[in-house]
Amino acid sequence: MTQHFKARTIETTKSFWTIFPGLCKGCGLCMQKCPKKCLSWSDVLGVYGTPSVEPNDECIACGICQIVCPDCAISVSKKKEEKKAG
Repeated sequence: MTQHFKARTIETTKSFWTIFPGLCKGCGLCMQKCPKKCLSWSDVLGVYGTPSVEPNDECIACGICQIVCPDCAISVSKKKEEKKAG
């Protein structure tokens, strides 16, 4: 049987937050270390049948979740700010 690693990207106000449920084991380290406590359990299951995580719109795109994830299941990309004319 082949494991598929389809990414799930969630757009927040400040970032594009991507999780790979096929890599997430549901350890919760990302939730513990998030300074805004903006991560919660998702309905999408991870590799062991445990819930994966997802951010809410309070995410500041700091990337700490990406750094502490032991399985490299999270990728955070900050949105580029648009310069206002005037």
